[in-house]
Amino acid sequence: MNRRDFLALAPAGVKIFDARNSGAAADGRTLDTRAINAAVDACHEAGGGVVYLAPGIYLSGTVVLKSNVTLYLEAGATLLGSKNLADYTLHAGPPEKGDANQKHLIFARDAENVGLAGPGRIDGQGPAFWVPSGRVTPLAEDAWRDVATYDWKPLDRASPLVEFAGCRYLRIEDVRIENASGWTLRPVNCDHVVIRGIFIKNPVIGPNTDGIDPTGCRNLTISDCTIDTGDDCICLKSENPYGGEVRVTKNVTITNCVLTCCCNGLKFGTATRGGFENVTFTNSVIFNERVDPRARVISGIALEMVDGGWLEGVTISNVRMQNVRTPIFIRRGNRRPRPDGTPGTLRGVMISNVHATGAILTNSITGLPGFGVEDVTLSHIRIDSEEAGQEEWASRAVPEQERSYPEARMFGRLPAYGLYCRHVKDLRLRGLEFGAAPGESRPALICDDVQSLDLDGFRAASVSSNQPVVKLIQTRRAFLRGCVAPAGTKTFLEVQGDRTERVTVAASDLSAAAQPIQAPPGLVSFVACPRNSEAET
Repeated sequence: MNRRDFLALAPAGVKIFDARNSGAAADGRTLDTRAINAAVDACHEAGGGVVYLAPGIYLSGTVVLKSNVTLYLEAGATLLGSKNLADYTLHAGPPEKGDANQKHLIFARDAENVGLAGPGRIDGQGPAFWVPSGRVTPLAEDAWRDVATYDWKPLDRASPLVEFAGCRYLRIEDVRIENASGWTLRPVNCDHVVIRGIFIKNPVIGPNTDGIDPTGCRNLTISDCTIDTGDDCICLKSENPYGGEVRVTKNVTITNCVLTCCCNGLKFGTATRGGFENVTFTNSVIFNERVDPRARVISGIALEMVDGGWLEGVTISNVRMQNVRTPIFIRRGNRRPRPDGTPGTLRGVMISNVHATGAILTNSITGLPGFGVEDVTLSHIRIDSEEAGQEEWASRAVPEQERSYPEARMFGRLPAYGLYCRHVKDLRLRGLEFGAAPGESRPALICDDVQSLDLDGFRAASVSSNQPVVKLIQTRRAFLRGCVAPAGTKTFLEVQGDRTERVTVAASDLSAAAQPIQAPPGLVSFVACPRNSEAET
């Protein structure tokens, strides 16, 4: 509901309940919780309408919204969260204390046709609930793995600041939400949700200050939002903190958003006990300014399935990233196995038209032995890295980390600088291009235990060491075509592993490579490949 729509309501006969008429002082000192809730109750009992916060500062504890009620904050109005936890009503379900708990500034449960709107501001006074952690700051060379929020630890707090549970036909539009003490906004187990044009601004040092955490929601649209926060910007989850069946997060569209933080831009997980189906993310920007690496986005896009759930049918396109540590991170782990001990599934992912500059960590797609990530397509993606890797990293053993918390930095320094793939089935890489910092000594692409690889139109910067540009390990049924060896290449493709089979190179220009291909005899087939006679097979 924009301001023009709101101003048209009164002539249309919509009931408007001004919280000041219920006793709200709006002076920033008097606790207005009771008055605002009285206005909500009156609005609900009258059959519905708008609870109006005129310009002023409304100091408040928990406000409980009800069916057919929209809370509207006028320009110049601030709903100011109390610093006294006793002012927040407990709502059973999640743990009483935790990242997400039973205390909220705005709450609704099992409501229909409920809304939060207006050009006003919600301020949770979050810094009042954090204290210095007292930790020792890591050395500068370890800044790539560090996070700025680790300098602070939270006290008990209201989190999420705004929570809607089990609601239908929910609209959240235009409001500014600032200084959340924990998670900012969570619609959980809600159907038919529109979140549009909101601004979330939390300090980058704020611990666990997620932006929007849709959980178990269906038919959800998030659009035209700007989120600047300390933890994940938009984090889809599949769990049920209120008990009972875990719902599938399904039919979700996220578009036209600007995201910045020091954790993840768009993330699935880590709570992945149920499923994710039919999700699109498009036409958005994920960025950092030229800040300390500790304050940069860890992953622009993070798809993490580790708790026995499933992910299928995710489309991501038209995304610009700047100074993001790791643009793409896809992980299938086994932190909480299914009853039979197996992990969940991760398949049916298409990511296209991504342009990222200023990366410092390697993109990765990783599953587990015998339980690979399946059916993934990356197409028309350009990623430029600004930090050169050492040649010794190219030969390091990468731990499986089967039950570890998933995050792009979990494996340490990876052997490839552009993309590292392990335990993947049906992988299509089309139109990928990787730029590297001067002195980069690792391969651009490594595929280890990959079944059915289609590499089409691959481009990458040359490698300063004797490492190949592309390395295939234990890779079966690989088809490479339209690839070009960069100038100065020593070896373009190296193939190894006793399980590697059926590798074909076609219509590729490897003429700039001193040694186009290094592989055991008879392992690689050629179709119209320049300088085939010089390939070592």
